[in-house]
Amino acid sequence: MTRLSFWTPQLNALLASCVVAVGAWLAWDGLSPTGALLVAICVAGWLLWCGQTIGRVWAWATFMLGLESFSWPVLTMVQINMATAQPTEEQMGTILSAIVAGLLSAVFWVSFSYGLFKRDRGSTNHSSPTLAVPPPPPPQSGKPRKRR
Repeated sequence: MTRLSFWTPQLNALLASCVVAVGAWLAWDGLSPTGALLVAICVAGWLLWCGQTIGRVWAWATFMLGLESFSWPVLTMVQINMATAQPTEEQMGTILSAIVAGLLSAVFWVSFSYGLFKRDRGSTNHSSPTLAVPPPPPPQSGKPRKRR
């Protein structure tokens, strides 16, 4: 059991790096397989370094997916701008679709990663054992209490 818990964040880091590499391959249309492998290796290294827990690994992975989603419309605009001086109406529609879909998915992934970061931070704060300290007794006044 100890061995499995030791390898679980590392295994998740490798899986998450594959997910981020596929996202990079989809976002950057001209990314070669070697480039996707390089992205996967860099992301895996980052996730292994930063991801002490499974939640933190996936929080970073979803944050990177959000950054990729945000970069997709920018890269689309740059590619179209490099291809022609004046974009056609079809290319303008492609840019608009990329902006809408890219920004919506970027907001989703960054918000999702924020929730994972917050959940991971909350679980690590409450998982450490604390000593239960009883509350102090209520202050006593100098007047005696009336009994009935």
